[in-house]
Amino acid sequence: MNKLTVSASPHIHTHDSVRSIMLDVFIALMPAAICGTYFFGIRSALVLLVTVLSCVLGEALFEILAKRKITVSDCSAAVTGLLLGLNLPSGIPLWMAALGGLFSIIIVKQIFGGLGKNFMNPALAGRCFMLIAWTGAMTTFASPLAADAISSATPLAVMKSGSSELPSLWNAFIGRIPGCIGETSAAALILGFIYLLIRRVVSIRIPAAYIITFALLTYLFGTGAEGMSQAQYTAYQLCTGGLLLGAFFMATDYVTTPTTPMGMVIFGIGCGVLTFIIRNFGGYPEGASFSIILMNIASPLIESATAPKCFGKAGKKI
Repeated sequence: MNKLTVSASPHIHTHDSVRSIMLDVFIALMPAAICGTYFFGIRSALVLLVTVLSCVLGEALFEILAKRKITVSDCSAAVTGLLLGLNLPSGIPLWMAALGGLFSIIIVKQIFGGLGKNFMNPALAGRCFMLIAWTGAMTTFASPLAADAISSATPLAVMKSGSSELPSLWNAFIGRIPGCIGETSAAALILGFIYLLIRRVVSIRIPAAYIITFALLTYLFGTGAEGMSQAQYTAYQLCTGGLLLGAFFMATDYVTTPTTPMGMVIFGIGCGVLTFIIRNFGGYPEGASFSIILMNIASPLIESATAPKCFGKAGKKI
């Protein structure tokens, strides 16, 4: 008689692995990285290289010192570095980019136990740390395709000031505007997100809930620039800043977001509401990074509140 093998779930396996998923995310980010390099020059590629290397080397060094298994081959550190670099201005000093990468990997990820145990997105936490520590460098943006790298205000900053002197919506869509390396081209970000959907790496629930909530609130209650319709104002708000980069690639992080369908929707709605509040009522023209991090902190509560009931659970005694 054959012996029965008793094991814990899950009992259905796929060919997906951490490495394959991370490689898909890395590939999906390539259009944004290429567009950022084209519009802001080779300096952008250098910033991306520094953040990726600092994250990979920082993870390996920490795991060696902590006597843990070296996990850089799963490519999660490389993805964190690339995401961080895409959230930085092209003119950021390289030593700042390197320290931001080390903060993301060591302080936010490894100290809490490594992949799967961090409570917030490491790349976003690194960006927020850098924004607080070096505000001037993090809010100085180069003009796209400018040989002398002239500093310019982002469309969000222009709208925040009440001015209507904005680039065309087409330039905002393709990425020919001042901003961080990877956030300016909505077209490139959408292309990368479509790739992730085709590969079934992410669900559309969080990005859809995030973007729809933000768009509705902005259209109904947003204070648009002078001479601009609410529809135009909403379109500019969607195409500029870090909203699409955050919604597509960081709000969909497996570790720091809910896994239940309803939890994903609540998480996305929360991100949309917070982004709207920060952009419209705060002193900072951007808000996606802080919104996602705040919802990361609330993720365990959302998860527990939306968890399905277990079959066979005992009812109340009569």
